[in-house]
Amino acid sequence: QVQLVESGGGSVQAGGSLRLSCATSGGSFSVYCMGWFRQAPGKEREGVASIVTTGPTTYADSVKGRFTVSRDNAKNTLYLQMDSLKPQDTAMYYCAVLYCSTWRVRYWGQGTQVTVSP
Repeated sequence: QVQLVESGGGSVQAGGSLRLSCATSGGSFSVYCMGWFRQAPGKEREGVASIVTTGPTTYADSVKGRFTVSRDNAKNTLYLQMDSLKPQDTAMYYCAVLYCSTWRVRYWGQGTQVTVSP
């Protein structure tokens, strides 16, 4: 069974930065397509960023130029660097193993909260 554990969330003022990590175990991380999702109160969960096994990435329009997704296959870890944070980025952030070339999720993490104050 694949397990994903997010960390790095917290509270920050607008304009600040946070780096989320997602440690994985129980699977073959290097062959997985991975993604980050977020869900704000009262809103549907949305895809934020994805990265395929060889490194190409995709981003939601709302975070392009501010967020960077990366992976360290030697550490079985996925990252999300979030810069120039805005209050509207406030949400629970989840990492996930994806079906490649889709936003369909194979496995979810438990989430980490990000709160951005004005």
